Amino acid sequence: MGRPMALNLIKAGYAMSVYARRPEAAVPLIAAGARAVASPAEVAAAADVVFTLVTTSADSEQVALGTQGIIEGASAGSVVVDMATISPLATRRIADALEARGIDHLDAPVSGGPMGAQNATLAIMVGGKPRVFERVQPLFAHMGKTILHMGDHGAGQATKACNQLALTVTAQGVAEALALARRSGLDPARVHEVMMGGVAASRVLELFGKRMVERNFGTGIDARLYHKDLGIVLELAQEAGLPLPAGSAVKQQLDALMGAGDGGADFSVLIRVLERAAGEKP
Repeated sequence: MGRPMALNLIKAGYAMSVYARRPEAAVPLIAAGARAVASPAEVAAAADVVFTLVTTSADSEQVALGTQGIIEGASAGSVVVDMATISPLATRRIADALEARGIDHLDAPVSGGPMGAQNATLAIMVGGKPRVFERVQPLFAHMGKTILHMGDHGAGQATKACNQLALTVTAQGVAEALALARRSGLDPARVHEVMMGGVAASRVLELFGKRMVERNFGTGIDARLYHKDLGIVLELAQEAGLPLPAGSAVKQQLDALMGAGDGGADFSVLIRVLERAAGEKP
């Protein structure tokens, strides 16, 4: 996700320094004109605005606050924008530590998948101070189409948690409907087609349902990331004192998916959990 987003900024004419934990991931950016550096601290020393996009809350904290992290190179008045999907609690810890040094922070997770990243049509949900959001908004405009300031630090992450809850629960419903169609002797492709013409139609049904029908589990975003995201959702719900019966049920399905070794497949592989429970071979 980060690579095409960064490429869109380079195409827009912004000078860029880049650090990647896997050096090969930065090769296309360097080829496009970015300058490779050896640490997040060096990125921060050369930038007014630093974007990060890693996997987990611990990753974001390490990149921002760890040894040779952004905090060691950033100047007061610079901005750190974390575009990963992480815990709102971790986001607030990072923001507090940076702001104690005079460094501004935004949490800005995204939705839209790899295609949205490539086409700069992502939805970007932002938490942080309004004045900092306004400062960075021209850069966001080269990465996304729906760009909304949601509130103070952590609000972007909380919004993303709501998005992921709706997405994963809907995907579970799609998987169950298509699995039931096949077990009932129907053609899942035709069932998918008719559902797309009715009230059940959704982007989740269109995208993930199509992959379930085609058994195309090799493209898209890894299921393990949705497993991580739903863990964040349930943590946030516990903090809020809100039961999430559907979200909890889907988390159990994702636990089974991970246990079966399908974490590296596209999220549409969720349908296999149902099929295994019915005694079918994948």
